Amino acid sequence: MPIAPRNPLWHNQGVFPTVFSDSATPMNTLSFLLAAVLSLTLFAEATAQTTAGAPGIGTVGKFEQWLEVVKEEARENGISESTLRHALKNIKPIARVIELDRKQPEFTLTLGQYLSRTIPPSRVKKAQLKFAENRELLEELQRKYQVQGRFIVALWGIESDFGNHTGGFSVINALVTLAHDGRRSTYFRKELMNALEILDQEHVTPEDMVGSWAGAMGQTQFMPSSFLKHAIDHDGDGRIDIWNSSSDALASGANYLHKAGWNPDLTWGREVSLPEEFDVALAGKDKPRYLSSWDQYGVRRADGSPLPKRVIKGAIIFPEKKGKGAFGRPFLVYDNFPVILKWNRSNFFAIAVGRLADQINDR
Repeated sequence: MPIAPRNPLWHNQGVFPTVFSDSATPMNTLSFLLAAVLSLTLFAEATAQTTAGAPGIGTVGKFEQWLEVVKEEARENGISESTLRHALKNIKPIARVIELDRKQPEFTLTLGQYLSRTIPPSRVKKAQLKFAENRELLEELQRKYQVQGRFIVALWGIESDFGNHTGGFSVINALVTLAHDGRRSTYFRKELMNALEILDQEHVTPEDMVGSWAGAMGQTQFMPSSFLKHAIDHDGDGRIDIWNSSSDALASGANYLHKAGWNPDLTWGREVSLPEEFDVALAGKDKPRYLSSWDQYGVRRADGSPLPKRVIKGAIIFPEKKGKGAFGRPFLVYDNFPVILKWNRSNFFAIAVGRLADQINDR
């Protein structure tokens, strides 16, 4: 959805899927994996911990003075006094947010490990059920936004376990913490202003605006900037509720992909097999060729069968680095693959979305 600066916990070089904003480096979206690991402690930590022992917190000046400047900026942006009073009452930095922002992954997952953890059989089965349960809505969204429903469901499942794990942090409190911390304060200050605008529009209350430690929100794990640009009130109740309304959440995800350039006539790509003599210099996202050309180079589907007989282009990528001169599993990716990367810049994430969508379709 979306891409925000974050310290990824488990993607290509770590463990958990992410979220997005439209204006920066990848954001940390709290996937169901993160929620599962932290579910027993996350909310308590989010609400109880403040500045004690927080590494590097408060590097842009004293918090109280800084907050007054932020309030004045919000007023200049048109945010009402009632919103500021309600949203920022008794607010303080959260040490746990800074700890998570600084956290570095302790080990690296292979692509196979990542896929087995992100799309286990239980998730595939659940995705197929959710697709069936929401078929009418998904068909409506496909007609309106030109995005196949299976991809919307795949993103929904990977981002929030179909809305079951959307995060336990106060979004305002988390963004205040990260905006006050000096490391990426400019970006998070903008997202804080965006979050206050969402509150001012009365889509959600400060108490119900919960999400990841990085400020990613709802069933689609949108950053506030993505919410303002792409979120949709699909159920027509006058509010955009990506937290509790799956209709609003799925429509918002479809709208994001549509605006990012999704082509409904294509899938995402596929794993392929290459001949031993394949020239790896031909690989790269910026080196697409027609499928007929790849066929002449000996590229086949992973099971050894021929590539589709379609007049479309694709690029060979090796998402997994194996060391100097060694390459991991090859994939042939189409124009929708970089669209998924606009949602999340991890190749592993994009492949997981595609693979889950394929398995929904195979039911």
